Amino acid sequence: MALDDLKDALRRNVNKIVNSIFIDKELIKETVKDIQRALLKADVDVSLVVELGRRIQKRALEERPKGIGEKEHVIKVLYEELVSILGKKKELPLKKYRIMLVGLYGQGKTTTAAKIAKYFKKKGLKVGLIQSDVYRPAAYDQLKQLSEKIGAIFYGDPKEKDPTKIVKRGLEELKDVDVIIVDTSGRHALEKDLIEEMKKIKNVLNPNEIWLVLDATIGQKAGEQAEAFHEAVGITGVIITKMDGTAKGGGALTAVAKTGAPIVFIGVGEKIDDLEHFDPDSFISRLLGMGDIKALIEKIQEAVPEKKAEDLAKKVLSGKITMDDVYEQLNAILNMGSLRRIMDLLPIGFGMPTLDKDALELTQEKLKKFKVIIDSMTKKERENPSIIRGTRITRIARGSGTTEEEVRELLKYYDQLKAIYKSFGRNRKLRRALMRQLKFS
Repeated sequence: MALDDLKDALRRNVNKIVNSIFIDKELIKETVKDIQRALLKADVDVSLVVELGRRIQKRALEERPKGIGEKEHVIKVLYEELVSILGKKKELPLKKYRIMLVGLYGQGKTTTAAKIAKYFKKKGLKVGLIQSDVYRPAAYDQLKQLSEKIGAIFYGDPKEKDPTKIVKRGLEELKDVDVIIVDTSGRHALEKDLIEEMKKIKNVLNPNEIWLVLDATIGQKAGEQAEAFHEAVGITGVIITKMDGTAKGGGALTAVAKTGAPIVFIGVGEKIDDLEHFDPDSFISRLLGMGDIKALIEKIQEAVPEKKAEDLAKKVLSGKITMDDVYEQLNAILNMGSLRRIMDLLPIGFGMPTLDKDALELTQEKLKKFKVIIDSMTKKERENPSIIRGTRITRIARGSGTTEEEVRELLKYYDQLKAIYKSFGRNRKLRRALMRQLKFS
């Protein structure tokens, strides 16, 4: 996930607390200072960092925990205070919805429109997209192609220069869909003509939601933009894109939250599925290494056909895996996102293995090669990959048209996946959570 440096720093401090012999004033002060440094590095506002540190230290030292130990109390305070600076979760009722996206050039508005459409389609709703950007030549083709890719209904008119007419006709064409998403024009700055255009579209569309799309790399300036757009058209939420590769993501998240505008989604990658409904509780839980089992279950249920979901879950809980299982599940795993992102949904500790980050990032090309490599294995080798050494590796590489190094890479991936499955099998807490969510015993 995004903000790796912040995540690593927070987890180090959680582990320091967990592994300490006792909790004292010096440990809490040291922990607060480390967390403040990490937040500042993530571009969080200085005054907010200072106030947050003060609250954490005060509560950790002065509150008397009830029903939990001192270590758990300090971690609970840290969790609650971090969640408090990100605002509340924006609920999205599954009903007839009209959404208007606004924002400046280069913020990822058009791609985000398609990602939102995919999100609602996965919820079982019929979705339509309207392209009203009459200034950027590629906008029409881009959204049309993305709509076709995800199976959403599209309307646009590259010959029409009046965006309000496009929206009006689009509403007529898409009258039978559940969710209508309108992508609007951008500018390099929030100029008067852009404000007037947004107001006209708003009057025609009569949207349930007006969501501002912001690039995370702008950091704390996100708050200024959110306030300006809110004053202009009254935004009901914010979407922050490019959270997967920026140290300034913390600045954008906290700056927007300070305006009172709820964060609706965060973009965590370039793929059409790389959009997360923002939940401050889950986000902070994952940063701290506490995991998010509910989100993991949702990913499994989306990626795996219903009839196979129970078999997959039982395999996970048994801690057993063969190369045939890897072959069947690679597509599902990649549909859920990279294994590295999936691991962020699991709590650290509890016997969970430490994994090589590079080994967890699988590309589509690697996926294809892995399948070919598995096809070149004998039945005995697929059932018991531990026997694959030396001459067997050479034979499999030749038979699959790959290199010995690539065969070893697959074996390494298999070992990592097996370690994850075994950790599930040993972890009673995770077993109970999975069985409860999947509703079988």
